Amino acid sequence: MTLPLPDPILDLDVCALAGATRRGDLTPSEITRTYLARLGALNPELRAVITVNPHAQATADALDDVPEAQRGALHGVPLLIKDNIDVAGLPTTAGSVLMKGHVPAGDAPLVARLRAAGAVILGKANMTEWANFMTLGMKNGYSSLGGQTVNPWGPQHDTGGSSSGSGVAVAARLCAAAIGTETSGSIVSPAFSSGVIGLKPTLGLIPRTGIVPISHSQDTAGPLTRSVRDAALLMSVMAGPDADDEASRRLPVPDLTLSESALTGADLVVIRDEPNMSEAEGAALARAENMLSAAGAELHSADFPTRAELEAAGWRLDVLVYEFKPDLNAYLSTVTQGPKSLAQVIEHNDADPDTCLRYGQHLLLAAQATRGDLSEPAYARARERDLRLARTRGLDELFARGHDAALFPGIHGCDLAAAAGYPSVALPVPTETGAGGKPGGVLLVGPAGSDGRLLSLAAELNRALGGVKFPPERAP
Repeated sequence: MTLPLPDPILDLDVCALAGATRRGDLTPSEITRTYLARLGALNPELRAVITVNPHAQATADALDDVPEAQRGALHGVPLLIKDNIDVAGLPTTAGSVLMKGHVPAGDAPLVARLRAAGAVILGKANMTEWANFMTLGMKNGYSSLGGQTVNPWGPQHDTGGSSSGSGVAVAARLCAAAIGTETSGSIVSPAFSSGVIGLKPTLGLIPRTGIVPISHSQDTAGPLTRSVRDAALLMSVMAGPDADDEASRRLPVPDLTLSESALTGADLVVIRDEPNMSEAEGAALARAENMLSAAGAELHSADFPTRAELEAAGWRLDVLVYEFKPDLNAYLSTVTQGPKSLAQVIEHNDADPDTCLRYGQHLLLAAQATRGDLSEPAYARARERDLRLARTRGLDELFARGHDAALFPGIHGCDLAAAAGYPSVALPVPTETGAGGKPGGVLLVGPAGSDGRLLSLAAELNRALGGVKFPPERAP
């Protein structure tokens, strides 16, 4: 049994859809109807969406009547939002059954900005529970509320985490694009696993208010898309200061206009000394290098700390463990239905282990054991160490030499970019060694605030590589 050919509407990226609706070539109502039908057909198998917005079609129908002159940059574009980001009237659960009654009254600022630009919120994307900071060894894409997300390239493939549903939904065309979050790899990992674009922006470029947190020093939201130009458009809508997020108040919004021929004369450093690089990752890196050279970029090898050196220097999760308790408690203190603190989360999980503790809660327990006020000297030492390894000893050494960006195999280097607060973009790379046609990928990392330049480089490289490819259609 095979599915009918997808509706041609599903082939259009965010920019094409928005252009069509602003001109009147398509209506928001027909676009939303098409996506809701596909979501209903495929999501029972993929489990990428944890909540469907019951008001999505009505919202789209109302947008049909908006005068052309008043149509926003995302007029009628259907998006999914990761289920740790507040959307008014829909549950925000972080994937936990304990949070299923938590329905925020207001939107996170980033969601409010998407709505103001005309986006239609289709629903909430499944995710690795508590953004993969619940325990060690939890399978990517699993949550006690949403179940196990399945990769559309085949169930044998990892979904990546923790924005698993966001990556799967974009690859399976259950939405035009999705918004995920990342603390360390949680946007670029699912983008890599599902073969789509994932942008982790400079820390603070998108406000984090209204997002279930892990770490204020590393958390950010960002888009998962089918084209780099879509990522740039979504970023231009979401970026900007918010009074309740100190990091966003400190950061100017860069010019996110994509420039032509960005790779001509670009100076890129290629990191080839990752000790855990697989054969497939090496093949994808080599193909990306060939395309970059052909486009006129200058490529350099790096004298760079290997992963083994970084781990020997003490690369651990300490900072996240210390920051999780106070940051999460601040969010949970506003919850009207559900646990009001990390301690209550642990207590309720223990009360129903068959439902809540399939993989345990080791990281929750470790975080609860801290004082919760960041007063421990060990926290200050851990944060200093992470910044030294990620910035001073790591990425800053590279960028001080004049390189525009660093190119890593797979998503190696995502932890450095995350700890440093620097932007990174995951790009799919089709290779002959890809299993079942599933693409490999590479990661571009740039200095803080270089999001616009990084996206321009990524856009040209992505075009040279043939763009995003969709998985074969399979029966639900």
